[in-house]
Amino acid sequence: MSERSHENARVGTEANGLRLDRFLAEELELFPRSQIRSREVDVRVDGTAAKLSRRVRAGELVEVSWSEPAGSRIEPEPMELDILFENDDVVVINKQAGMVVHPAAGNWTGTLVQGLMHHVSSLADRFDSDARPGIVHRLDKETSGVIIAAKHPAALAELAAQFKRRATAKRYLAIVKGAPRPESGTVELPIGRDPKHRKRYAVVEGGREALTRYRILRRWSSYSLVSLEPQTGRTHQLRVHMAALGCPIAGDPVYSRSDPRLCGARLALHAVRLRIRLPDESEPRTFTARIPADFRATLRRVSTLP
Repeated sequence: MSERSHENARVGTEANGLRLDRFLAEELELFPRSQIRSREVDVRVDGTAAKLSRRVRAGELVEVSWSEPAGSRIEPEPMELDILFENDDVVVINKQAGMVVHPAAGNWTGTLVQGLMHHVSSLADRFDSDARPGIVHRLDKETSGVIIAAKHPAALAELAAQFKRRATAKRYLAIVKGAPRPESGTVELPIGRDPKHRKRYAVVEGGREALTRYRILRRWSSYSLVSLEPQTGRTHQLRVHMAALGCPIAGDPVYSRSDPRLCGARLALHAVRLRIRLPDESEPRTFTARIPADFRATLRRVSTLP
């Protein structure tokens, strides 16, 4: 064993009552439960050492450290990044669909983090042993669009604080089945782990607050193009909320049934715009990511469906 990694997280209501080992594997998604022993995991809950069999309670602070196997250090990888903006504090990227943001089980190479580490050679050193250096927020693997990363810890703290107090503005484009009613509105439904499928999320009683504003931009016979503005940042929030309205996002393999007429189409979700204030600047900036070719191709296909 070599270096140790660290992660802190507050327990949400949807994880209330989970065993600690399941919380680490399913909520934090650090590594499978089968690896906990080999990684010499050390956990503290509200500052007190805790056994992995202990059950967590909503609101508790979980601090975990673990050893990384020798030779498992995350290494920089050269890759083409579509950089929208860069200065001494941040990098703003138009993430392509299919790219995972940071290394995790099943995706140890080819992630955005490794591309950033190659692009910013000092990134790993500035963030010490952090397994997610510079990552402020995430996009799902199959979601494309704007994502911002920090180049140093002070910038990360400033940007993360804005996300936490909801001082940022995010806008997504999505192609959804059918058309939500009314044509514009707000979805305010709590989200948590699906009790029947722990790798999925769902609208659940006692889940975390989740709020999404939506508006139909274009409507066809079977699908609609909608604008989505999440006011909170829950995992899979837009996908779960659209499914809850009966209008799941096209190409979603988890929350929607496949449409043979759109065979091969990826998740039709694109983070088109992010408004955020950069460190040491007084006014926010708006960053926009152009719509990718595969998203436009799906738009053309749905526009011709009966």
